[in-house]
Amino acid sequence: MTEQPNANPQQPGDPAGDRLAPRPLARPAVDPAQAATFGRPRGVDGAFDKLYQPGTNGQPAPGLNLAPPTPESLAEAFRRPPGAEGVVLERPHGTNGSGPSSDGAEEPLWTTTSDPWRDPGSGAVLAGPAVQQDTEEEKQAKRPQGALLSLPEVLFGRRVQTKALAMLAAVALVIGAVGGLIGWWFADTGTELTGQASISESDAAKERPAGSIADIAHRVAPTVVSLEVFKPGADAGQQGSGVVIDNQGYVLTNEHVISAATADAATKVTAVFFDGKRVEAKVVGADAKTDLAVVKVDVKNLTALQVGKSSDLAVGDSVIAVGSPLALQNSVTAGIVSALNRPVTAGGDGGSAPVIYEAIQTDAAINHGNSGGALVDATGALVGINSAIRSSSAEGGSIGIGFAIPSDYAVKIAKTLIKDGKVVHPDIGINASSTVAGSSTMGAQVRNVAPGGPAASAGIKEGDVITEVGGRLVRDSAELLVAVRAREVGEVVPVRLVRDGSSLVVDVKLASD
Repeated sequence: MTEQPNANPQQPGDPAGDRLAPRPLARPAVDPAQAATFGRPRGVDGAFDKLYQPGTNGQPAPGLNLAPPTPESLAEAFRRPPGAEGVVLERPHGTNGSGPSSDGAEEPLWTTTSDPWRDPGSGAVLAGPAVQQDTEEEKQAKRPQGALLSLPEVLFGRRVQTKALAMLAAVALVIGAVGGLIGWWFADTGTELTGQASISESDAAKERPAGSIADIAHRVAPTVVSLEVFKPGADAGQQGSGVVIDNQGYVLTNEHVISAATADAATKVTAVFFDGKRVEAKVVGADAKTDLAVVKVDVKNLTALQVGKSSDLAVGDSVIAVGSPLALQNSVTAGIVSALNRPVTAGGDGGSAPVIYEAIQTDAAINHGNSGGALVDATGALVGINSAIRSSSAEGGSIGIGFAIPSDYAVKIAKTLIKDGKVVHPDIGINASSTVAGSSTMGAQVRNVAPGGPAASAGIKEGDVITEVGGRLVRDSAELLVAVRAREVGEVVPVRLVRDGSSLVVDVKLASD
């Protein structure tokens, strides 16, 4: 039998002979240039850190070849001179290397054209750049100016013909127009509630002819004032209106507007004019029976309202109310004369006697604060003093029934107050009441006769029904009172009355109240 060679030859140090020998180490050839760059320095074996291990006496480790010492000429050229101060080698800042520094230091060792000491391969510099930097103006001057390009050349790089560019513009316009029409259609038909309104505007100026309400309001406004009645320290006061009837400062108003001032001397009255001027007003006189009063203000160059004749009014005539309703100064409302010679009973609050007067009825809106204001006709003349309203609510708002004291009577009372400070009224000397419904005779029935008075002297008795005074019809007790006050004290007037079904006329000489 032939003997086979051993498949696992025994290796040195391997008695069992069961391990493989290492493969030969592949050592590629090394480029001499790379070996010179990355290899160990000559004479150095082992790791690189051995290069930096210090030797004895501060000398390098053995085997390290150091560079030879710097020649004395170079060391003297590049070092700072011994003991010298202010000598620098770097380029002075701010001079750009073009000359001496501003602080008087010596010139640098190089200039903008010569720098013999700088290593061209070095990436670092001592101070500023070695090459001079040009200013922005110099850069612009050095930059060559080329030919200017047109819009097609900029947009299309000179590759689009003029015809193609025109066609492109036309297509863009068509697309924009179609898009605009579609948007307009959607906006116009998108909803039934929106759309484009065609509003007709007038270019003509407003017409304010003479005699118009605007013209009258403009002329009357300076003559109507707002009256504020208050007591210093009080929480509230009274407010109303007044009319300047004389350029000396006399203002006509209602007695109930300034009643607090007549009752208490500490209460002050302030007149507020249409231009905002505020002045104190003094009470000249007041008459509670006619609800008229006069106050005076110390103001120069006042404008007085012209006084018309209320007796010339007719039902249906246009009238304008001017005053300060609810403290709203210079308010103007317009209406017509609804009735004339309307007996009105007002007041009587707080136990005071009611006020009865013959009034002009108007539908011009009158509210609280209008009292004492002006009622003027279509010419702007004063025909009444606004005094009272008829209201269906507790607040007393206007329902189109207002009353004004006729100017003929109001001015007459005002003149007496200005002259004497008080007014006396004619009196017939009886107490009367209106006849009840269903009576055979309509008038004022006598309830009692004052002994020795005008009625007693004329033979008027209790139970008589007075139907006329001085030819004026009397239908109730209010009309009897206003008919008597329309006369003068001491005047003899015929009085028609009904007694026991018979009518008779007696002459009565009116006395003072």
